[in-house]
Order: sequence, then C-alpha cells, then structure tokens
Amino acid sequence: MAERWDIRHVDLSAALPAIAESERPVFAVFWWRELPLGVRTFLPEELPLGRTQIASLAADLAAVQLAARLEHFGGPARATFDGRAVLSIPLDAIRSSGDLLGQLDALAETTPAPASDISVVICTRDRPVALAGCLARLRDQQSPPGQIVVVDNSSRRTAEPILSSFPDVQYVHEPRPGLSVARNAGVRASRCPLIAFTDDDVEPYQGWTREIARAFSNPDIDAVTGLVLPAELDTAAQRFFQLEMGGFGGECTPLIFDGRFFAETCPKGAQVWRVGAGANMAFRRTVFDKIGLFDERLGAGASGCSEDSELWYRLLAGGGACLFEPRAVVLHHHREQWNELRQQVRAYMQGHVSALLVQADRFGHRGNIRRIVRQLPAYFARTAFRAIQDGASLRLQILQEEVLGWLGGLRYAIQPGWRARSKLPCGTAGLGTGGVRS
Repeated sequence: MAERWDIRHVDLSAALPAIAESERPVFAVFWWRELPLGVRTFLPEELPLGRTQIASLAADLAAVQLAARLEHFGGPARATFDGRAVLSIPLDAIRSSGDLLGQLDALAETTPAPASDISVVICTRDRPVALAGCLARLRDQQSPPGQIVVVDNSSRRTAEPILSSFPDVQYVHEPRPGLSVARNAGVRASRCPLIAFTDDDVEPYQGWTREIARAFSNPDIDAVTGLVLPAELDTAAQRFFQLEMGGFGGECTPLIFDGRFFAETCPKGAQVWRVGAGANMAFRRTVFDKIGLFDERLGAGASGCSEDSELWYRLLAGGGACLFEPRAVVLHHHREQWNELRQQVRAYMQGHVSALLVQADRFGHRGNIRRIVRQLPAYFARTAFRAIQDGASLRLQILQEEVLGWLGGLRYAIQPGWRARSKLPCGTAGLGTGGVRS
C-alpha cells in the first residue's frame, strides 16, 4: 500500500477539468457544485484523466443522481435487503430527457434552509484540539444552528477551557463515562425540535446544517444521516480503514430506510448499521419521546459502540423512516496509528454483538441471534481464507481484533445485572446529572 494517498475534490461543473498526473494514488470526490456525485480511486498509472474520460464519468454520475432523486425517473431511492438502492437507472430515458446538465444544475441548487430549529450536540472526551477544529467549522456554517451543545465526558473537564473561544456554545459536564450517557445528556440539554450529532474529530462542511434542515422538510422522515468522507489518508491505519474496510461508506445517492428495508432484513438480522454513522446523524426530538433515549449499556465507554444503530433499529421497528442524505457532508479524521485502529475495530465488533443481543432481548427477533452464531463466524472464516490465500497479514491482524470483539460482546452480555439495566432513559426535558454552563 502506498505511503500516502492524495484526496482531491473535483467540481465537474467547472468546465469539466482534467485530473492531472500524480506520483501517489488519488482518492477523488466528484461534485456538481455543492452536490456530491460519487467517489472513485485512481492509481498513478491510471492518470491523467482527460476531458473525454471526465465527461463520460460526469454523464454516468449525473444519470445515477437524477434516477435516485427525481420521481419521474424512479426516485427517491429506497433501500433493499443489502442496504443498496432499489433503483433501475433508465439511462436511455435520462439521456434523451433533454438538458442533462440543466437538470443536474437544478438538483445542485442550494436554496436557503434556515437551521435555527437544529441543536447540534458534540460529545467529547480529552480531545480539546480536535474539538476546537470542529467548533470552528460549525461557527462557519452557512445556516447557523439554533444551538450548539458540547458534552464533556472527561472527569477533569478538559473541554471547558476551549469554550472560552466559543462563548455562544453551551457546555455540559457529564462525568459518568459512556458515549450513550453523554449523548443523552446532550439531548436533555438541547432545546430545538431537531437534534443533530457529530463528533469532535469531525469537520462539517459549510452546508451541513442547511442540508439537515432541508432533509427534514419531508414530514415522513424521522432521522437523517449524511456522507462521511476521510479528511486525510496519510497513514497505513487511515488507508486500511477507508480503502480496505470501507470507512463510513462512500455512496453519494440518497436512500430511504423504512419498513420495507426492516421487514426484508429482520429475519437474518436487520442491517441497521447501513443507515449511516453516528458522526453525522440527526433526529426529530419527538423520536426520543416516542422510543426513548440511547441505551446506556451500549456505545464507547460501555459495550464498545452501536448505540446509534440500536436506536435506528428501534425507530424502524416502530414504523419510522431514516433518510441517508449525502448532501450533508462531514470530513472525519480516521485513527492515525495502527494500534488505535485495532482497538477501534475490536470495540466496533464488541459493540455490534452487544447491540444484536440487546435487540434480540427487547424485540424477540431471532435474526439478531442468527447473525451472531451463523453469519459472523461464516464471515470470519471467509475473511481468514482469503487473507491467507493473498498473504494479507494486515487483514489477519484486523480479523483477530474482530474475533476478539465478537467474544467480548458475548462476554459482555452475560455480565451480572446486564438485563436489569435494560430500561431506557426516557424523555427530553431537563438535564441529567451533568453540570451546565450557558
């Protein structure tokens, strides 16, 4: 794997620029003004890309966007059993429909959408420098949110000094460890009808809050997730997570996850992790009133992770709908060191297994158990076979962490008192135990 990958953001509306030669591989994000169209990777020997190649790529990406977003071409796209779009792209009809680029221009139009109804919650723990970067990006939003809440989950209030540079940000200290605990404190401290979450290692694009607000203009949508792109691919750990493990996804077409998706996937374990990433998600406040807050047995500092996907599971099981809207874009700083990535992967798998057990216990859906005892061991076996065959020692190291995480999830669920803590925190009024400074 190359020492470093270049990340290039290419606006195809700007006279179809070519992609120049590069000594390093390129991770290219294609845009039409502020509308993300797609992600492609190129090795140095595949570059440069000339205007003809770019024009052909632009036409293909435009056709997919039109099909996914416009009703007369089949959109909006709905997720099927594997979390991909149930979408037939009528390329001939799209190409013969008139001004293709004009239609794309209309899609990319960034009409104002006030974000004053959005409370942004950032949970942080001992990363003040990263938090300052995230807050600086939020301060530059084209549509400022109605409220920003920082929940400091450290014991020593390490985030508090940073807030002196951001006087309009509300500070909440929640010393009880756990991301779910911190997120619940943020929900209780929020005062707007929409609540968006991001992380301290994230840089939201300037239109992030605007696009979240616009997505919620559809009254049938209960939750929104967005596109999470890598901020850099400088280290082996960052490249492996993004390029070998898929990162946080790279699809650029909107998808609706609803009752159909849940019904199709539930018998084998509803694949709610495909809905999006906790680093870029938002909910109507009424969701928490209906189904409760985050399960404090799950998430970083508790089981490992998957507190977000378990909440999406509850929402979909109750007949709600989630929209993945890639217009809402954030950049994520992936773990830089290999040992950090290994720890992260183990935590992800441990949290995933714990969430599956929680879902099985709460709803009685046997597909969750089937995933634990059949699908995941089969995945481990296939991955090990391919890695040994290919001599992929790094993949085997990551697989080891996944297996250990799987075992950790099983052990976590049999801890004494695990089921006794199953009652969900409810309601969104008033603060929890944390202290608050406006």
